[in-house]
Amino acid sequence: MFYDLRKQAEAMIAASPGGGTRFFDVANFAWTKKLEAAWPAMRAELDRLLTVLDRLPCYEKIERGAERQSDGRWKMFPLYIHGHDFGGSERRCPATCEALKNIPGLKVASFSILQAGKALTPHRGPYSGVLRYQLALKVPQAQTQCGIFVGGEQAHWREGKSMIFDDSHVHYAWNHSEEDRAVLFVDFVRPLSTELAEFNAKVISVLGQHEMVTDAVRNWRAWESKYGQSLDQAMADVARRA
Repeated sequence: MFYDLRKQAEAMIAASPGGGTRFFDVANFAWTKKLEAAWPAMRAELDRLLTVLDRLPCYEKIERGAERQSDGRWKMFPLYIHGHDFGGSERRCPATCEALKNIPGLKVASFSILQAGKALTPHRGPYSGVLRYQLALKVPQAQTQCGIFVGGEQAHWREGKSMIFDDSHVHYAWNHSEEDRAVLFVDFVRPLSTELAEFNAKVISVLGQHEMVTDAVRNWRAWESKYGQSLDQAMADVARRA
């Protein structure tokens, strides 16, 4: 059902104003300023997680169908997935979770960490009715060694700055540096005309019940149950030694 609805909705979105846009002007999304103002606190929470980076799950362990990223060097730390909050995430990253409340139509949020030398293969996101927001928290120097192509257009992250794009276009990212790159990774509801927004809400509701979402929630809860306590202990040990 989801894929049929997606096909119909994406055709309508593509024909609407701005439907073919790859990268969006963040100035048109006033809430991004609040996220950028909170980035130092988010970076501090990220830095604590990075002290135990090897213990964080890789993307393919959480997200369904991500076998294409099989070397385990695309790490993630989920914060919110289609209405599902995670207590451990809120406890470890309270400033980040508080900042997320400023994002209208929030559907997915996580830290995404592209480790040194990692390049992603071309892929597309699940649905153009959501847009991808990224706030750069840690960017290698020089920043040109790390970037993203979306539908043939290239961009680079800048620490503390926002980026918004339509990830339903084929895209890929790379990190050719010797440092890790980390962003706050968010999907939010795409602004649309009233009539199209109503249909979009229906498609997103179906997406939220799809196994690609329910599997991710189940996988994260299983990971947290198995490894969460040892993650906290490792973070506490690092803090004591600092």
